[in-house]
Amino acid sequence: MHDQQSRRHFIKTSAIVGAGLAGAFKLSDAWALNQNTQDLYALSSQLVRQWAETLLAMQITDKRRADDYGGIWCPADKAVHGRVGDTIYPFFYMAAQTKDSRYTDAAMLLYRWIERRVSQPDGSWLNESVKGSWKGTTVFMSIALAEALKHHADLMDAAFKTELSTRLKKASDFIYDTFNINFGNINYPITASYGLSLLGEVLDEPKFKTKGRELAHQAMAFITPKDGFLKGEGDPYYEASKKGCFSVDLGYNVEESLPSLAQYGLLTKDEEVLQQVSRSLQTHMELMLPDGGWDNSWGTRNYKWTYWGSRTSDGCQPAYALLADRDARFYKAALLNTQLMQRSTIKGLLQGGPHFATHGVPVCVHHTFTHIKALITVLEHQPKKVDLSGVEIPREKAYGLKSFSDIQTWLVAKGDYRATVTGYDRDYKHTPNGHASGGALTMLWHKKTGPILCASMNEYQMVEAGNQQVETDLHAMSLTPRIEMRMDDKLYMNISDHDAVITTQESGDKITIKTRAKLVDRDLKDPSIGPVNCEVDYEFTPDKVSIHFRHYLLQAESLIKIIIPVIAKSTEKVTVAGNNKSLQVNREGGIVKLTSDQPLLKLPTTNGRVFNFVPGFEALPLGVEQNEVRLEISVS
Repeated sequence: MHDQQSRRHFIKTSAIVGAGLAGAFKLSDAWALNQNTQDLYALSSQLVRQWAETLLAMQITDKRRADDYGGIWCPADKAVHGRVGDTIYPFFYMAAQTKDSRYTDAAMLLYRWIERRVSQPDGSWLNESVKGSWKGTTVFMSIALAEALKHHADLMDAAFKTELSTRLKKASDFIYDTFNINFGNINYPITASYGLSLLGEVLDEPKFKTKGRELAHQAMAFITPKDGFLKGEGDPYYEASKKGCFSVDLGYNVEESLPSLAQYGLLTKDEEVLQQVSRSLQTHMELMLPDGGWDNSWGTRNYKWTYWGSRTSDGCQPAYALLADRDARFYKAALLNTQLMQRSTIKGLLQGGPHFATHGVPVCVHHTFTHIKALITVLEHQPKKVDLSGVEIPREKAYGLKSFSDIQTWLVAKGDYRATVTGYDRDYKHTPNGHASGGALTMLWHKKTGPILCASMNEYQMVEAGNQQVETDLHAMSLTPRIEMRMDDKLYMNISDHDAVITTQESGDKITIKTRAKLVDRDLKDPSIGPVNCEVDYEFTPDKVSIHFRHYLLQAESLIKIIIPVIAKSTEKVTVAGNNKSLQVNREGGIVKLTSDQPLLKLPTTNGRVFNFVPGFEALPLGVEQNEVRLEISVS
């Protein structure tokens, strides 16, 4: 299928779909669906159509733009992402659903772009159209093209089917020869377990299936025996940390690795794998917030955390929705997360976080073209019928306190408050000051208002330059509540300390968590004046949360600040009273009130709020220059 004439049998719908983005947005509004719908499949279908229409409108069809011609433009990066070829599968899916030949035209044009710009002689595709770029993402492109060939070959003419099969064989050989259980982070060999199994079926090549099974079963050793987390997102790959922690990342696990294992198990009817995957999905579901957000405030690769998931992975739906017959809570988890993505979709694109729009941050198209695949995967399977009456995911219940030793993290569910405290001591590879540690309160969430306090990276870093957005705000800062000191041109923080001691106690209606840490720099070193000890205690009751910060270097008060960034959109009214000791944030669902026994200083911002890409929130940064402060947070 090389020209439009060979696709004239499709029905044109140009009269319905406007040419350009303006038309796309108008139609998306017409497709608006009640966000509270309990039908995951109807909601997924609506989002797929909305996203696909926008991606179609963003394709570059001007031949004068030779390098970009056929690609899909990213408004944030001002470029075409190398992985955008993943969208070929969604375009074929939409062609089948709408009988609109524009989608087959777009798929063909996009295929020509990837072959011209990122295809390599060894059968791989580059992650970006830059020499020397990462080739491991070939497995994702291969899966997308194999799914298109498996489900929608009837939309392709014989010549293109032959061409695509031949090209997929080269990619399959690259994956077969290159991937093993130690290749990259664990998400790559696990995704290859499904990828090779699928390619083996589509291309009728038994050796691919054999290696796919081998990788899947090797991956079973990466599910931790104690808690059931999937480890392997970073180095050291096999060794535990000082506290017995392994490299775990919630975002990659729930949006890429576990869905791939689930699809492998379903494709090959491998019950042994499916049972282990189900157990691990139950563990990871403990970290889903009641609004569908994924609490990856502690994960090794949370530099790509976006509240609803992870920047460049596909989505949790192929795991939770496709295995919903094994646990009704899985269906609800998939539904809640899809509802959150719908709320995070503005002008047809999935935003990189809840406050991108209010802060005026350009939106990366990567989120949309990967996550559309996850929803299409669900729609391509037989719908699961699940009765959600009385079904609750774990954090919907006020269960008190839970601990997870594999990640040195504690979850609190008291009244309508949900909180996370972590001492996780495993950084991602050679990335110091990544996720928060030190006994940090990395999430404080309330049923009426959503996040009140929320961690980011300790230090925003471009760990994957092609997959992250550049921070240009001089006042940008970590969103994690903390104690920090600047000395000798270095920053020392309690949330950087991997040796923090954390103790917990439950008594009646109160949960107390005490943390003891030091102020250390990004290399875990003390300042030149010697160790600076600090303590942060948290008390949780059904009515309020109390936090007590203190440090023990009185003569250095001018150097040390206690910093509390309160999550607040720039459109939300903030009122300060009581000699700067009381603050209210008027949220849509309620009023967040913070009171202090010390004056609260508003720290510098560019436009009234600081913003962090991890996980995409605006916040009002408050500081205290005393060595001790007691705070109370309540919601009315």
